[in-house]
Amino acid sequence: MRGEERQQRSMLMVLNLEQRVPRNHPLRRIKQLAETVLQGLSPSFDRMHRATGRPAIPPERLRKASLLMALYTVRSERLLCEQLDYNLLFRWFLDLELDEASFDHSSFSANRTRLLEHEVAGEFFRGVVAQARALKLLSGEHFTVDGTLIEAWDSLKSFQRKGAEASKRSDDDPGNPTVNFHGERRANETHQSTTDPEALLARKGKGKEAKLYYSANALAENRNFPLGDFQVEPADGKAERRAAEAMADERLAGSGRITLAGDKGYDTHGFVASCRALKITPHVAQNHARPGGGPRSTRAPLGIRVMRSVNGCANGSRRASAG
Repeated sequence: MRGEERQQRSMLMVLNLEQRVPRNHPLRRIKQLAETVLQGLSPSFDRMHRATGRPAIPPERLRKASLLMALYTVRSERLLCEQLDYNLLFRWFLDLELDEASFDHSSFSANRTRLLEHEVAGEFFRGVVAQARALKLLSGEHFTVDGTLIEAWDSLKSFQRKGAEASKRSDDDPGNPTVNFHGERRANETHQSTTDPEALLARKGKGKEAKLYYSANALAENRNFPLGDFQVEPADGKAERRAAEAMADERLAGSGRITLAGDKGYDTHGFVASCRALKITPHVAQNHARPGGGPRSTRAPLGIRVMRSVNGCANGSRRASAG
């Protein structure tokens, strides 16, 4: 029997958000972990705000909102605040009442400077790692380091020669003037971004275009693959190895027998010697274009060996079916 479509009617009803979220929803566990860490950060939040004045939006709520943006790839703070008006799951995660107004997106910008000054993001990350370690989600033997390039929020037009005065251009759009770099050789030694001096010109590989980048470096545990440490460095070509040595010295040194895996970008004399000095066995891939990385284990890490075996089985099945 076909059901009839009825027009939506306005009515008074009682709704409990706690009952609308499934009991096995993964966001429940994430919320519990996040709130435990945020409770420990309460003294830091007290130092961030003045004792007098108009009450601000709770910093715990803003931190959980930033976590939602990362988990659900919400591309902007303005869009997140828009979704808070109709997304019941987000309201439940932030402990917002159904009739409570959503906060303005400018609240994130107003509090970002305070968070950077008090290094709240780093404390939050370390608190989550400490909880994972207490729950035995981190093994103490096998780790992996890796790095990537993060594009800076700067235009290549800002990458100008150091010490040179801004040229006066007659352009129809002074906010976005036309710039011609044809025939000009630009390098980090002679040029610098006028809007973000720490961003450096780099490329992700041969044949790729050069852009302003930062180097993001991660230390992960090989059993459950959670991050144990994360650092951002200037993309000067040595940031991966420099950050890996710093993270290994701070997080892994003196912890017993440890292996540290990495790709061929870590196959250098300096990095291998640093790992040996910290009593860490380096499992790095050999870079045949740059031989002589020193004594190290050439056995592939467990994750790489598993992927090779899976790919080998798949290729064998395809060859058998083709035969």
